[in-house]
Amino acid sequence: MKKIKDYISLLRIHQWVKNTFIFLPAFFGFQITDADVSRQLIFCFFAFSFLASSIYIFNDMLDVESDKLHKTKRNRPLASGAVSKVEGIILMIAVCTLSILIFIFFIPKASVWFFAGVYFVQNILYTIILKHISLIDVVLISLGFVLRIIIGGAASGTILSHWIILMTFVLALFLALAKRRDDVSSYMQTGVKARKNIQGYNLIFLDVSITIMATVVIICYIMYCTSEEVVSRLHPFVYFTSLFVILGVLRYLQLTFVWLISGNPTMVLLKNRFLQVVLLLWILSFAALIYFKDFFSQLFL
Repeated sequence: MKKIKDYISLLRIHQWVKNTFIFLPAFFGFQITDADVSRQLIFCFFAFSFLASSIYIFNDMLDVESDKLHKTKRNRPLASGAVSKVEGIILMIAVCTLSILIFIFFIPKASVWFFAGVYFVQNILYTIILKHISLIDVVLISLGFVLRIIIGGAASGTILSHWIILMTFVLALFLALAKRRDDVSSYMQTGVKARKNIQGYNLIFLDVSITIMATVVIICYIMYCTSEEVVSRLHPFVYFTSLFVILGVLRYLQLTFVWLISGNPTMVLLKNRFLQVVLLLWILSFAALIYFKDFFSQLFL
């Protein structure tokens, strides 16, 4: 049982929450309630998640020595010795093969395969060398989220708005920069470099960059909500949902600057009740406005 838990930990299943971005194009495109579309997206979610897990294992295998020096990463299965490298290789091949089989047999769309392949190659290159180059590392992380959106759009047959791509990129960049701030803070406290690219960052640069990106996220979302395209296609009151976006961004800034816990955005979301409530309210308010458009139009107009 302990071994199974170690294997699951190696897959980093908690990171799969990032892959829910695959569902966003269908959600905003009024297709999420279509049974065929939802089924395709569920298969796509698991295929992509297994693919991502194979890359996580590959990354842990390359970083095993540096992870042993990190305050939290030393507890990872490979770094702690709970799982051997041979077991890691076998598990990596198994989940990668499973991902390919799901893509081939359940998602027969060449465009989805292509962009999944782009994601795989990008992240292999990122793991091997590009993550060691400051700025390039955070940009590639952000592009990874954009690829999730594109894959979700291709799988559901949804035409993507430039707004959703732009907002996904700047939001992911905001979170990636906050993560790097945690790395720099850890280095200043322990003297141990978690990454080679740390020398390309310092707290002043990251604080300014994070603040800029937070501002861009909020402005971009408000512009999206008040654009003629969105007002006519969705609902004139969509801008009400910006309240939750602003609150969510402010909360994350508080976690980053006050409580210094932005090192793992996924775990922050999974553990912070405030952010979870804000995200849920955003989803519910957005869904109510676009899926019950007529009701709210009669109620307020």
